[in-house]
Amino acid sequence: MKGRIQRRHDRRTASPRWQFLRGFFKNPVMVGSVIPSSRVLIDKMLKPVDWKNTKLFVEYGPGVGTFTRPILDKLGPDAMLIAIDTNPDFIDFLSHDIDDPRFVAVHGSAADVEKIVAEHGFEHADYVLSGLPFSTLPPGVGEAIGSATSRVIRTGGAFLVYQFSPKVRDFIAPFFERIDRGFEWINVPPATLFWAWREAPAA
Repeated sequence: MKGRIQRRHDRRTASPRWQFLRGFFKNPVMVGSVIPSSRVLIDKMLKPVDWKNTKLFVEYGPGVGTFTRPILDKLGPDAMLIAIDTNPDFIDFLSHDIDDPRFVAVHGSAADVEKIVAEHGFEHADYVLSGLPFSTLPPGVGEAIGSATSRVIRTGGAFLVYQFSPKVRDFIAPFFERIDRGFEWINVPPATLFWAWREAPAA
């Protein structure tokens, strides 16, 4: 009986859904939703990405890899994906679950993205994706992430943000030249999408 309980426990802790729920209940302020994003939302969010010219993609708050795996499916063979999360459980899970030389999971803050990108040999990121709940982050953190992200993204790249509150626009608008907005009903809960672009200064 003890062996069966242990095996059941091992399967449960290895499950992405269980890890996601565990992460949410441990720190709901840092996890946007109790349910991972839908495939429809994922495809819509990633549609504008120019994969052929992407060498570095950064993801904030990857959780159990709901977006991570589709990104790796589209990423070129010589590109890299850096996933940054403050939750060590998610980082440990992804590090063991995803065996891909193009992928690295970093335990840290999105506000330190410039340092993290530099430590992995890059000057800039082409795209950054975030599902972090900006409206519930501690005071000043949302602005710090928006500012750091705008500096780390190359001209022509974008900050892709999916949220359940449109207030996130207030945190990113001061740092980006153009912001496109969308909405996706086929998700629980429905999500607001933002594509914040770094554009070259007007001549």
